[in-house]
Amino acid sequence: MNAVLQIGNRAIDSQEIIPRLASYQMLPQLYRESIIDEAIAPIDCTAEEIADVRQQFYEQNQLIDETTQQIWLKQHGMSRDFLETAFIPRLLKIEKFKHQTWHHKLESYFLKRKRDLDRVIYSLIRVKESEIARELYFRIYEKEQSFAELARKYSQGPEAQVNGILGPAELGTIQRNLAHLLAISQPGQLWHPIRIEEWLVIVKLETLIPAQFDVPMRQRLLRELFENWVQEKMHEMWIWQAIFGIIHLSILSLCVLCG
Repeated sequence: MNAVLQIGNRAIDSQEIIPRLASYQMLPQLYRESIIDEAIAPIDCTAEEIADVRQQFYEQNQLIDETTQQIWLKQHGMSRDFLETAFIPRLLKIEKFKHQTWHHKLESYFLKRKRDLDRVIYSLIRVKESEIARELYFRIYEKEQSFAELARKYSQGPEAQVNGILGPAELGTIQRNLAHLLAISQPGQLWHPIRIEEWLVIVKLETLIPAQFDVPMRQRLLRELFENWVQEKMHEMWIWQAIFGIIHLSILSLCVLCG
């Protein structure tokens, strides 16, 4: 047996690797990383760049001494040589690939995504009875009782535990119709009860927190664009594999028919 991997007392043959990866549902990850490797292959890194990233890696993972470094290496099945000459340079190449490919598109992408990235703090009451919803709305509108008091007493969702206050939350993470309502609201604006799914909802925008095109946001958008690209490439690969599979089956069928 040509053992290529030892796990405990188990020696895994080279012919077992692919079936095992498939059964563990790890082949998609292998395909993903292979696509990335192909894309970053032409990218060069200087020794100084690698040294800087190596230092950042050790600091971010709190690998501050030899003992913690050895524990980390053992947990991840790596040698120090592999970590420093293959793993860390690959991380750097990926970051350089992201920057080279999408840095010039970040601002326009941010403007396209900004509405979903803006955050809101809002007050919400949800009930299922239309009469109760109307009554609660007019109590708030006429200032007979506070939104917080009525939310705590009548709202039928988890927001009742926090006086109806929700957020900060990105508009892109909020139910679409509710997000649209909040996006066109002015702070303090109270809306008549509206139906959202099975609920009648009374909502008031408390605070709008506009998304900022700062360094953390740039890093996040680079990750987003990179992940979108990877998923697109994987989808293309699945399509071509399916096409080749169909062609292969067709050829086999013709061979059988032709005898």
